[in-house]
Amino acid sequence: MYITYPPNIDFSRPEKSGLAGVRNFYVTHRDDEQNVDIDLGVWHLLPGFVARRFTHQLNLPAEEVKNVTDAESEALPVPVEDALNALAERYVDPVGEEEREGFFEDVLAKVPGSVVLYLHGNTASRAAPHRVELFKVLQRMGYHVVALDYRGYGDSGRVQPTEAGVVRDALAVFKFIRQRTSNPIFLWGHSLGTGVSTHMVSVMHKMGISAPPAVVLESPFNNIRDEIREHPFSKFYRHLPWFDFTISEPMYRNSLRFESDVHIGEFPQPVLILHAEDDLVVPFKLGYKLYRRALDVRKKAWGTVEFHRFEGSSHYGHKYICRAPNLPEIVRKFFDTYRNEKF
Repeated sequence: MYITYPPNIDFSRPEKSGLAGVRNFYVTHRDDEQNVDIDLGVWHLLPGFVARRFTHQLNLPAEEVKNVTDAESEALPVPVEDALNALAERYVDPVGEEEREGFFEDVLAKVPGSVVLYLHGNTASRAAPHRVELFKVLQRMGYHVVALDYRGYGDSGRVQPTEAGVVRDALAVFKFIRQRTSNPIFLWGHSLGTGVSTHMVSVMHKMGISAPPAVVLESPFNNIRDEIREHPFSKFYRHLPWFDFTISEPMYRNSLRFESDVHIGEFPQPVLILHAEDDLVVPFKLGYKLYRRALDVRKKAWGTVEFHRFEGSSHYGHKYICRAPNLPEIVRKFFDTYRNEKF
C-alpha cells in the first residue's frame, strides 16, 4: 500500500528541491508498541517575510528570496516587527551550520505567527514536486511550514508503516513543535494524510492533549475501503466476487482502515475540506461523502465544517489545488477565524 519512491533525493539539502529559508532535521521518538526508536526526517520552512528579512544571515541568493513573499515590503504587526528587530540584533552575521538550528528555533519561539504541520499522502516523500509547490504557497502567505516523512518514507527510519504507527509519528512531530512555540499549529493533510490527520486529532482529543485549532483536509476520502474500490488501479477488479475478500478485508484485519468518516465525529476542531472535481485518485464524491457524514455526526456546538470544490475545468486533479488563485484567500480566512479559538 505504501509507495516511497524515488530513492535518490538529498533530503539534507532541501534547497536542491527549490526551497529557500528551510532547514532539514530529524525528530527521534520511542514507539513503545513496536519497541523501537524511530528517526523522522523533517523540513522546516520559515515564513517568507522572515526569509526575506534575514537574507544575509541565511546566505540566501537574491533569485531564491524574491519568490518567498508576495510583496517587496509588508506592513507587519508591531509585535512581529519588534521580535524581528530583536533577532536582527542577535544574529548580525551569516549563521553557520551550528547556529542555524538555534536561529530557526528562535524564530519559531519568539516571532508571533502560525505553523502548518503538513501530513503527506501515500507516494514518494516530503520532497515530491507538488508538495514543494504547496509549501511555497504557504511560505509566501507568511506561515511556518513543517513537513515530515512517516516511518518507511523518505529518509525516515526503515520501519514498516502501520496506521497507528504513522499517527504516532505525526503526533511526535506535533509535540516537538509544541515544545518550541506557543504559536498556533494548524494541521494540513493531503490524500492518505487526511486519514492520518483525522485519526491523530481524534487520538489527541481522547488523550486530553491540546489539539490544533483547525484542520485542513485536501483531497480526502471517507475510509480506505471505499477509496480502494474507487481507485483507478481497481477499476477492472472491483466488481469481481473475490475483490473485498482478498484486498479490502485483509487491510481491515491488519488495522489499515483510515476511517475518517468515524474520526471526524470524534473531535470538535473546525475542518476545511478542499477537493477538485477532476480528482482521479480520490474521487470527488468520496470527499463530499465525508463532508456530508461530518454534518450528520458532529455536535452543533463544535467547529464548523467547510467544503470547497474546485471545478474540473481548472485541471487541478489530485495534486495541484495549490495552483488555485483563490486558495490563499480561502485558507487565510479559515486560519484567521480559528487561530485563537479553543474547542
